[in-house]
Amino acid sequence: MSLVFRKVVDWNDAYANGPNIPGGERWPAAWVGPAQAYRDALARAGRARLDRAYGETPRQRYDLFLPERAPCGLVVFVHGGFWRALDKSYWSHLAAGPVERGFAVAMPSYTLAPAARIGGIVAEIAAAVAHAAAAIEGPLMLAGHSAGGQLVSRMIAAPSPLADAVRGRIRTVLSISGVHDLRPMLSTAMNADLRIDAAEARAESPALLEPMPGARVICWVGAAERAEFVRQNALLANIWTGLGVPTCAVEEPDRHHFNVIDGLADPHHPMVEALVAA
Repeated sequence: MSLVFRKVVDWNDAYANGPNIPGGERWPAAWVGPAQAYRDALARAGRARLDRAYGETPRQRYDLFLPERAPCGLVVFVHGGFWRALDKSYWSHLAAGPVERGFAVAMPSYTLAPAARIGGIVAEIAAAVAHAAAAIEGPLMLAGHSAGGQLVSRMIAAPSPLADAVRGRIRTVLSISGVHDLRPMLSTAMNADLRIDAAEARAESPALLEPMPGARVICWVGAAERAEFVRQNALLANIWTGLGVPTCAVEEPDRHHFNVIDGLADPHHPMVEALVAA
């Protein structure tokens, strides 16, 4: 029997998506057109509430997309970008799946690093979730991509930044390609902006915290993603299963970091089915 040892020697490359995806230079620009078209369509139909403030700073805003009838619940989608890039405007079209299933969808922006540290961003997302939840009745589902996966998972990790009344409404958390252990980020060049230290990594890594009871957790990743994202996906599901939370880990075939989220736009995609299931 031969043993195979794995060691990451280049942490920057381990988390670099664009250079390692064929045609990766197309993103994030490829999302701009579909997102704008969806926003425009729902605005014309009177079903978009754009730039709702959940705080006082310019990026503390969210867009709210509504179904044709009274919403049967709320989905909050939190974008990625390694906590230091992008905003809510890139992802609007991903609301289509839950909206067509009868759910309202809120998509917040948040203050980016280096202007904010991750602990501060966590607090902003909690404020956004609480503000949107006050506007829409019913069950609450959280979904996030990449850094957004960390942020939504953190909402149900103790100590939760959410008030008990809001957290008690959360039915499902969907972390897509989530970064659940922040400690590897300390070894990347991007940490010059993130400024994560060992204490913050321990405090804000869902995989290093205990889950709060009451919600099921879905960890979803593209099977063609960087090995680190596949590992991070399995990590949270593995640990939180051992702590008594209902979890599910999915590796979607033929999907990479940028197109694994496409399923959210399809009301019949298994990702949407899992997210909104009662």
